[in-house]
Amino acid sequence: MRIASSLTDDAVLAELGARLARTRLERNLTQLRLADEAGVARSVVQSIERGEPVVVTSLIRVLRALGLVDALDGLVPEPAPSPTELLALQGRRRRRAAGPRASSTPEPRTGPWTWGDG
Repeated sequence: MRIASSLTDDAVLAELGARLARTRLERNLTQLRLADEAGVARSVVQSIERGEPVVVTSLIRVLRALGLVDALDGLVPEPAPSPTELLALQGRRRRRAAGPRASSTPEPRTGPWTWGDG
């Protein structure tokens, strides 16, 4: 089942619990072993797998024990910079490359200077 916004909270929790249970079984872990590795009680793992609400920190511990905590980064992506922040960054951002600097001493002229020489 795909987790979508059209699902009820209970359906989302049930699907998430079922996925975590399948992941645990694929890794050949008992609920007790997973609970020990996560630092939570076995009843917490059972509650998660039954789709019951749990404390978020307990869920994070179980995800960490299963090596899935990095997936949370995609769940709530980092917000993009605001337009004001973008403007502030542009002031510091380099806009063009510097060419070779001109010599501070003018090149010597050949011949005498007269009015109208360009």
